[in-house]
Amino acid sequence: MAAIVLVHGIAQEQYGADLLEAQWLPALAAGVRTAGHAELADQLWRGQRPGVLEVRMAFYGNAFLDPGAQGGGAPVGEESELTERLAEAWLAIAAGQAADQRDRLEAQRYLDNSALGAEGAQGFGRKARPAANALTKLKWFAPFGFGMAGKFVNQSLTQVSKYLAEDTVREFAQRQVLDLIGPETRLVIGHSLGSVVAYEAMHRTRQPAALVTLGSPLALQSIIYPLLRPQPPTVPAALTRWENLADRDDIVAAHLDLAPYFPPAPGHDVVPTTHPELDNGSSPHDAAHYLTKKSVGRIIAESLS
Repeated sequence: MAAIVLVHGIAQEQYGADLLEAQWLPALAAGVRTAGHAELADQLWRGQRPGVLEVRMAFYGNAFLDPGAQGGGAPVGEESELTERLAEAWLAIAAGQAADQRDRLEAQRYLDNSALGAEGAQGFGRKARPAANALTKLKWFAPFGFGMAGKFVNQSLTQVSKYLAEDTVREFAQRQVLDLIGPETRLVIGHSLGSVVAYEAMHRTRQPAALVTLGSPLALQSIIYPLLRPQPPTVPAALTRWENLADRDDIVAAHLDLAPYFPPAPGHDVVPTTHPELDNGSSPHDAAHYLTKKSVGRIIAESLS
């Protein structure tokens, strides 16, 4: 059980809970220290080692590393369809808000061609995953060069699609979160796909806790939002507060303001609060860049007080 439960995002399958904790904990402490809570920061991380506060990573990446590890699965066609729809949604976001003008133009070019019935709209073109291929041409998805973009895009799209389509993967991921939640839990922090896992897991616990979502695609209307469980989406009843942070250049974070999409649970008044735009520099979706922010540090301090 942990006072703070961390939930990682996409493309982390080569790591593990211990390695990710070693990356996230110093960032957490840095944000808390910047917010003016030095003593609490020391309790999180000091002298290159974890402090006295129990902070644990809910690691579910191994569900993607070994495709057969969790049994069962969705039909291949269903996952392919979800993958392509997610790629199209991210292209639409990139066309409207990508910081790089070349990315906006490239994404818009695909959308225009698709609207005209060019290859990619239906049939064989869909099987060839044209939208996914178009994503690999965006600088945003190629931070380490275009040679790595295809692998990163494929991992990202496939993992989100598998989580949404395969009940065994969904249950496994949420179970990693729920197994760490106990009477002492005060805060759950989910990044990227991890925000979806954390959100759904919090619907399955009665333990009061705050939720922080970072770079969250929860309100992505065309693909994720309508597939959330339970439906219709509401704020989990167990939440004492919900703070959402998103860099405007973070394409994965489809909607900056979650409040219109997540009404309070019946009999409760907690709604998601989205913070003013953040600047994560050249890595807008990076978890550590989110965690080091003063606003996150303040939320952590308030949640643990």
